[in-house]
Amino acid sequence: MELRHLQHFVAVAEDQHFTRAAERLLVSQSGLSASIRALERELRAPLFVRTTRRVTLTEAGRALLVEAERVLAQVRAAHEAVAAVQGVLRGTLAVGTEQCIAGVHVAKLLAAFRRRHPDVEIRLRQWGSAALAEEVAAGRLDLAFAYRTQADPDRLRPVALAGEPMTVLCHPGHRLARAGTPPTPHDLGGEVFVDFHPDWGPRRATDTAFAAAGVRRTVALEVNDVHSLLDLVDENLGIAVVPQHFRHKRAALTALPLEGTGEPVYETVALLPPAEAVSPAARALMALLDDADA
Repeated sequence: MELRHLQHFVAVAEDQHFTRAAERLLVSQSGLSASIRALERELRAPLFVRTTRRVTLTEAGRALLVEAERVLAQVRAAHEAVAAVQGVLRGTLAVGTEQCIAGVHVAKLLAAFRRRHPDVEIRLRQWGSAALAEEVAAGRLDLAFAYRTQADPDRLRPVALAGEPMTVLCHPGHRLARAGTPPTPHDLGGEVFVDFHPDWGPRRATDTAFAAAGVRRTVALEVNDVHSLLDLVDENLGIAVVPQHFRHKRAALTALPLEGTGEPVYETVALLPPAEAVSPAARALMALLDDADA
C-alpha cells in the first residue's frame, strides 16, 4: 500500500467526486481512478459506490478513511519533526475552535504564532465541541479549543484552560430583570430559551446543569452564532443561559448569575492527541499559550 494511494483515496472521499479530487491533486482523472482501483484490489473490497453525479463511501471505505487520515497525519508529523530538529518549523498547523472560547484569545494566539513561525501554514476550523474532538482524534486537526467533554484518553488529551459559572441573559424589561434576584434552574422552567446547537459547549453546559436539577426546558430559538443569540435576547424573544464572559458582549442586556448549579459549570480545554502524537507545530502553539499565561 503506497502513501499516494491513501492520499488519493482521502481526496476522493472528501470531494465525493473523482474529477474535483483529480483537479485538486493535480493528477489525471484516469490516474486517480487507477490508484483507487489498485487500493481496492489490495484490500479486496470496494471503497466507493460510484454514480454519475458523485461517489459515496462503502462500509469498508468508511473504515479505511479513519485509518488513512491517521496514517497521513502521522507521516506529516514525521516530516515536521525532522524539520523542527533542523531548527526550522515548517508544514501546517490545523487548529479547531468553538466560538468565543474562554481561556484563550485564538486570533491573538495565532497571530503571535505566525510572527514566530512564518513558514508554517495556519488552517482554522470552527465547529462544536463534539465535532472538534472527532477531528483531533482522527488526526485532521492538530489541536482544538473546546468545551470539556468525556475524553477517550487513548485518543485525546485535555489541557485545562478556564472554568466559569453560567449566567442568565435577558431583556431589561423581562420579569427576571425587574426582580433582580439570581434565579435557579427551577425558576426558569417555564421560560422560552434562545440557545446554540446541541453540539456547542455552552448548550451542553446548560443542558447538563438543567438535567442535574431535574428541570425540563424548551429551546424554541436555536442558533449557531453568538451575535444571533444576543440579538434575539435583545428583542425579548427569549432568555439565554451562557458562560459568564458572554455578559460583556451586549451591555444593554441584564445579566444574572444562575444559582443552584455549582461552580464552575462551563470548563474549556485544549484538546490534543496523546503526547507522542502531538505535532511540533502544536507543541509550539501550546508553548506560546503557556508563555501568555505566565
